[in-house]
Amino acid sequence: MPKKWFHNWFNSPYYHILYNNRNDEEAELFIDNLCSFLKPASSSRLLDIACGRGRHSFYLNKKGYDVTGIDLSLANIKYAKQFENGNLQFYVHDMRYLFYINYFDIAFNLFTSFGYFETEKDHINSLKTFRKSLKKDGLLVLDYFNTYKILKHLSPQETKNVGGIVFNINKQVLDGKIIKSIIFDHKSRNFAFKEEVNAFTLTDFERMFNKSGFKIAHCFGNYDLQPFDELRSDRLIFICKKIDA
Repeated sequence: MPKKWFHNWFNSPYYHILYNNRNDEEAELFIDNLCSFLKPASSSRLLDIACGRGRHSFYLNKKGYDVTGIDLSLANIKYAKQFENGNLQFYVHDMRYLFYINYFDIAFNLFTSFGYFETEKDHINSLKTFRKSLKKDGLLVLDYFNTYKILKHLSPQETKNVGGIVFNINKQVLDGKIIKSIIFDHKSRNFAFKEEVNAFTLTDFERMFNKSGFKIAHCFGNYDLQPFDELRSDRLIFICKKIDA
């Protein structure tokens, strides 16, 4: 079976070069705000789904929690594993497949680490595995971009020079997906990668949560946890409760 775009791109060192400006302070502020709002018990077990190189996991663990990070990328997990300790573990794992059952108090899926798959059924099945991993009354925090605002301000072409590499980025909307083509040369070689993320809206998530056994408890529009506003919010952040099947 040919590899999907996310296998190739997230395993590439160029992914981290292009996005090297991601703000750790902003990520830590988000985690601080979530912890202040959710007030997890000190004994809580937390799951970071699609954890990347582990920046959210590291910070949650630093706050004293038992954290498990999972990601599809072998390169990301290899990097994260050097920071493991007794209360911080990382595993290569595909979010679509069952991991633990009734084990975690809170599952986090942050920074638009969702929406990558071909069908809505794939996404619902992923949400069902998230649900199964949670204890009774467990919570899911899912952080997505605000599709409405992204589409309204979509720039078809963009060029970024990062670390001496000129990334040519083309964006389009096709078949309900926001598709980003990333083309560049490095060391006399040509590279081409893609990102394809579903243009899910609040209505789409309401439907998928309903079908996967979650109830939306709160919906926020930014990392300061202000209310979601379709026109103005940069993010679409859900806090969902696991409900009995």
